Amino acid sequence: MPYPRVSVLVFFAFIGGATMLFSSGHVSESHDSGKPHHTERGFKNLDQPDEGAFIDLLRWQWERFRRGLPPRADYSFPLARNDPACLKLNRDKTTITWIGHATVLLQLNGKNVLTDPQFSQRASPFQWIGPKRVIAPGLTFEDLPRIDVVVVSHDHYDSLDQPTIMNLYKRAGGRETIFCVPLGLKKWFQDLGITKVREMDWWDVEHGDGLEIISVPVHHWSKRLFTSRNQTLWSGWVIRSKDFRFFFAGDSGYSEIFKEIGRRLGPFDLSAIPIGAYEPRWFMQRYHMNPEEAVQVHLDVRSKKSVGIHWGTFVLSDEPLDEPPKRLEQARKARNLSDGEFVALKHGETIILDGR
Repeated sequence: MPYPRVSVLVFFAFIGGATMLFSSGHVSESHDSGKPHHTERGFKNLDQPDEGAFIDLLRWQWERFRRGLPPRADYSFPLARNDPACLKLNRDKTTITWIGHATVLLQLNGKNVLTDPQFSQRASPFQWIGPKRVIAPGLTFEDLPRIDVVVVSHDHYDSLDQPTIMNLYKRAGGRETIFCVPLGLKKWFQDLGITKVREMDWWDVEHGDGLEIISVPVHHWSKRLFTSRNQTLWSGWVIRSKDFRFFFAGDSGYSEIFKEIGRRLGPFDLSAIPIGAYEPRWFMQRYHMNPEEAVQVHLDVRSKKSVGIHWGTFVLSDEPLDEPPKRLEQARKARNLSDGEFVALKHGETIILDGR
């Protein structure tokens, strides 16, 4: 097990004030009282009340301590052999590479898009404690092509990693990278000296260089500081070119909102949908979907092909880290999806889509 049995989630809860040294919270000035997901203090989900409570967190931690969870296991995830030189030279093929957790590289219309970039050893404000990476990124930071666009789903440390963001900004061409973020996160980037930031509300659209980027609602929450719950928004992202549609679900529990996304913006050629961090269900189901629900999202958004993300990289919950793809395969067969319609890739595996 990569970290002490006393969960780092409890650790962070009690030292939350100290994290202010490492990050900043900010309630967006773009609040609109006429929008149902806006509140006086931040944001809320549309379809279910936000019932998360600190006592539930303590109950979960006590249960996993008593039961010896998550299981102590040495995971061996083989890295796929990819071709970084080909990825750097690619200007005409549509590809997706799963780097790990919720980080994918999408190449579309000659542009390189990175989702929830996380290349650090821990999903934490510190590199000496917190959920530790069990496998190296499937594509090294140095092997990344130039990144044109980054989309961030929310402010949790497994999706918004400050060292990775700064390294992206400082690398060659990084000052030209556009960062698309949910409402409330622009100031966090500006405090780091990053100015090419597009802060977007749900259903907002950003146009540029042949791509259309749309922020869409998902069911989650935000909290980077001890007192900053839901002061910044959380989003999924749709990225479209003239002839290709990609949906990145980010981090979300199952919600009927996916049907609306499918109606308004689908069908999709490709989707990246979370399949991990779902146990125990009584605690996780509000904000993390299981593989069976991920298959339902695939159907809701009318995706031709989907890949599973948000698994196999950090131990964040109680299920075995290698369980999600096994349950995904069972769920795929139960819903009569064709082989390859919804897959779990190896870390670093690249798929070329439709010969583009």
